[in-house]
Amino acid sequence: MASDLDIARNAKPLPIEQIAARAGLREGTWAPYGRAKAKVDAAAYADLAPRAKLVLVSAITPTPAGEGKTTVSIGLADALNRLGKKAMLALREPSLGPVFGVKGGAAGGGYAQVIPMEDINLHFTGDLHAVTAANNLLAAMVDNHIMQGNALGIDPRQVLWRRCMDMNDRQLRAIVSGLGGKANGMPREDGFDITAASEVMAVFCLARDIRDLQERLGRMLVARTYDGRPVYAADVRAQGAMTALLRDAMQPNLVQTLEHTPALVHGGPFANIAHGCNTVSATRLAMKLADVVVTEAGFGADLGAEKFIDIKCRASGLRPDAMVLVATVRALKMHGGVPKAELGAENLDALRKGLANLLRHLRNVREVWGLPVTVAVNRFSADTQAEIDLVMDAVRAQGARIAFCDVWARGGEGGEALGRMVLESLETPGDFRFTYEDALPLKDKIAAVCQRVYGARSVVWGRGVLTQLKKLESEGCAQMPVCIAKTQYSFSDNPKLLGAPEGFEVTIRSVRLSRGAGFVVAFAGDIIAMPGLPPQPAADGIGVDENGEIFGLF
Repeated sequence: MASDLDIARNAKPLPIEQIAARAGLREGTWAPYGRAKAKVDAAAYADLAPRAKLVLVSAITPTPAGEGKTTVSIGLADALNRLGKKAMLALREPSLGPVFGVKGGAAGGGYAQVIPMEDINLHFTGDLHAVTAANNLLAAMVDNHIMQGNALGIDPRQVLWRRCMDMNDRQLRAIVSGLGGKANGMPREDGFDITAASEVMAVFCLARDIRDLQERLGRMLVARTYDGRPVYAADVRAQGAMTALLRDAMQPNLVQTLEHTPALVHGGPFANIAHGCNTVSATRLAMKLADVVVTEAGFGADLGAEKFIDIKCRASGLRPDAMVLVATVRALKMHGGVPKAELGAENLDALRKGLANLLRHLRNVREVWGLPVTVAVNRFSADTQAEIDLVMDAVRAQGARIAFCDVWARGGEGGEALGRMVLESLETPGDFRFTYEDALPLKDKIAAVCQRVYGARSVVWGRGVLTQLKKLESEGCAQMPVCIAKTQYSFSDNPKLLGAPEGFEVTIRSVRLSRGAGFVVAFAGDIIAMPGLPPQPAADGIGVDENGEIFGLF
């Protein structure tokens, strides 16, 4: 069986100028970045209003069995074009952490991919490196301010800004910096987050334009003074230089699918730690050019979709017109207790039990957020007819649409049934609403997500958390949405609780203000902002042969 990399290499991409023409881009508003990519000046389309229908693709709670959310997103966009609609994609860029770690890339798979796959999964156009550089410039300027007289009175024990890098490296989670004498700065506790979890990445993805970007960067909280007053990036005069580093990165990246559907791949925050959505600028641009835009939110709907709705939609004014909820029979059986090695065998009892996970996500989409939804089941060859019938009957019993699709093996053709149902759902009036109201206290917003979306019985507050939330409210943050950093593997904060657990508590152990991004991050359970590598990282099998060709990349 051909690998994703083999399929991508054997593809015959159209010249990027033809993809730009298909997208409807005006001459002079885009520039090629090599032969198969382009940077688009989104500001050149400020005169246009978003007009497309927006389809948000999310999924059940992820498992090692795989769900294929990005693959379905790409296959759906290809299918919509085959059905006569002008469709575009708006997707996230992959982080190098998962590429070299355990999860893999974010370019789809099989015959539903965006290309050039190697570029997209590795350095692409350097956007994530620009975010890393901007983040670390601010860190350097904060420490330099302290070193050069500390006119602001920054307390080195209360420097809140962490450095970042686009790699999984647990060794850097907590460090001591500034060692080696007076000339090397003031020794203090420090640490790194992965770039995809940084506030600069969140700001980058939520900014409407370059001016909004600079204003948001200036609002980022970096430290507190000896008497507890907040210090922002603008106070150390960092926002201008940071914006200069991010200027070119702010231009959305144009690529294509294997079937030549235009795709804007731009921005890459994680959804378990950060808000998990591609840039507002790319989504808005796609919606100005197409009839239907397919976008994706990371991990399960309890994470990515909730944050798309409660954070991205609030920040941008965008609203999804319909949702697609992706599942596989294999993953549902895993939620029913079947080990990964035994997923190839029919097991109706486990499947019936695991369906509770899908049905809870389905309930959230319809009852919490009020959106029309279609369930897309990614077909595997080992799925039996009895299993297929069981899933179809369970979803239809809820009055919801469901389609099995085969986009991995057949591309857009394998997604046409799904495409027709999505088009039907776009004709169904929704009753869009947020999970919580802006006016609620921060603790009640956190509780609303935990109880209404996750299904928790209650929330346990770590030491000092409620005091921190009150302080943030007193400093003007009361109206902000919340971004819960939680394991992606469960509705709960315990990754071992699969399916649709009930009666559990969610422990909020700490909170962090992302003032530039415009939200408050609440850390649940043991979630951390710098992942580590697994026992056998994907990097073990990646290399370059004597002809300069990369191998081992999925």
